[in-house]
Amino acid sequence: MTTSTTNTETPRLNPRIIRRVVLVLFVAGIAAMIASSIADNNGAAVTFGLLTTMAAISLVLVTAVSPADALVKRKEAKSTAPLTNPQTARDVEDRIQRLVQAGANESDVRKLVSRAVDLGRGK
Repeated sequence: MTTSTTNTETPRLNPRIIRRVVLVLFVAGIAAMIASSIADNNGAAVTFGLLTTMAAISLVLVTAVSPADALVKRKEAKSTAPLTNPQTARDVEDRIQRLVQAGANESDVRKLVSRAVDLGRGK
């Protein structure tokens, strides 16, 4: 029997960081192509042109395969989050307390509520 586990671990490399590094390489490659052309070094210009092409392709690929919210600044993501309704929060807390008083494990109930919130947010 196989069990399915959800992956709640955050990615090791943030797609925004990868995009920034690739963008820096892209701009540096263009500068290196110009400098190589001025120095009349065609081999270096072609090499930097190929590296710049790979950086451009990498930029497109990282953007294409990243989740929609992975490229949003965290401040923007927080500002678009819905505000918490205090009445709903009290109701949820009351229900948690009733479940705990009925014998449920409080830690398990809180984890369940947390996962339900993540599910509602599309995480």
